[in-house]
Amino acid sequence: MSKSELNRHASHPGPDQNTPVSTSPTSPTPRTSRTPRASREMRGLAVVALVLAALNLRPGVTSLGPVLEEVRDSLSMSGTLSGVLTSIPAACFALIGSTAPALARRYGAAGAIAVAGTVLTAGLALRPFAADPALFVALTALSLAGIAIANVLLPGVVKERFPDRVGAMTGLYSMALNVGASSAAAATVPLTEAFGGNWRYGLGAWSVLAAMAVPPWLALARRRRPPGAEPVAANNRHDPQNPEHPEHPQLPPRVWLSRNRTAWALTAYFGLQASSAYIIIGWLPQIFRDAGLSAQTAGLLFSGTSLLGVPLSFALSAMAGKLRHQSGIAAAIGACGLAGFTGLWVDPAAAPWLWALLLGVANCSFPLALTMIGMRGRDGAAVVRLSGFVQGFGYLLSIPGPVVVGVLYDRSDGWRLPLAFILLLTLVQIAAGLLAGRNRQID
Repeated sequence: MSKSELNRHASHPGPDQNTPVSTSPTSPTPRTSRTPRASREMRGLAVVALVLAALNLRPGVTSLGPVLEEVRDSLSMSGTLSGVLTSIPAACFALIGSTAPALARRYGAAGAIAVAGTVLTAGLALRPFAADPALFVALTALSLAGIAIANVLLPGVVKERFPDRVGAMTGLYSMALNVGASSAAAATVPLTEAFGGNWRYGLGAWSVLAAMAVPPWLALARRRRPPGAEPVAANNRHDPQNPEHPEHPQLPPRVWLSRNRTAWALTAYFGLQASSAYIIIGWLPQIFRDAGLSAQTAGLLFSGTSLLGVPLSFALSAMAGKLRHQSGIAAAIGACGLAGFTGLWVDPAAAPWLWALLLGVANCSFPLALTMIGMRGRDGAAVVRLSGFVQGFGYLLSIPGPVVVGVLYDRSDGWRLPLAFILLLTLVQIAAGLLAGRNRQID
């Protein structure tokens, strides 16, 4: 071999040396060549588990409104306590949901959701048979604690198990969430009638659906991350494409967000839209019933507001993602809310389906708020910090609204004054949306 050939050989080592061999872009690697059968089966199980869990995220809340009058009469519950009852979901989401990362560290995300599903099942099964209002409220809080934990952890499960299909799987379980909410609102009264008019069995029946969601999560919990697996670097924790994406990321400090105007505008918008949503969930069927409509019709009207959100949420999020500013969409959605609540203030029975349609559009402020959170953050880590800040403080902000509505309903013995208060909240929500929708980036 010549001297030049020896030099060329030294500068281009062969495969027997320690230098890695380059791989052709068209050459399959063992990791991506084929998904093992066991992996496909686990992904299928994860899909089933996600859908069943999502179906149970709202029936514990929306099943109560259509029979609230019977519950109040049977338990001698005041309007003020009824308002507290409609505020419990927000309190649970804000406070109990914050314990979800600790539970995930102990049991894994799937194990924590299985525990949450068990708690939810117990709460829904026992709540209808409470003998006094205080116990009924306590068991409602127990069931909603399970929902709060699952609510926080499901997005992380999507990122971990479906890193290449985050959008599609998020859309799937969002659709299941809306289906569960609307089904519970529409079917609780027929279920009650099927059990001889006993509202206790009509409400308790939803514990069966909750119980069905537990076994798939127990099966997934057996496939936790192997002990001793290396944690990912802090700056990669929130990358859904990272194969080592953890089940329970620890969020960086977010104190600095308290000095950011856009973060507070988003928080106000999120909190006020959540307050409006819980007022609709807790009181809309009662408003229609007080106007002379039947309980079944009131339930169907309310379920229509939830069903409308299924297609609109997808369309609205896609549209908002293409715009630099979302202020116009926030204003348009708020205008629909103003029109719907004004119609209820004038005469709920005059055009009930129109009012329900307008309020269904107004409820799409929730996916808009989530879209704006994603667009305001400069990168993935910023979005996670912003989401935690906005949702934590936003849910706390939403708590007083339904309580005030209950107090005003008791004091005024009608809906004019409570609806005037709701209209005022809607105006403030529109103002917050105009500020939150501006094209501002948060690091």
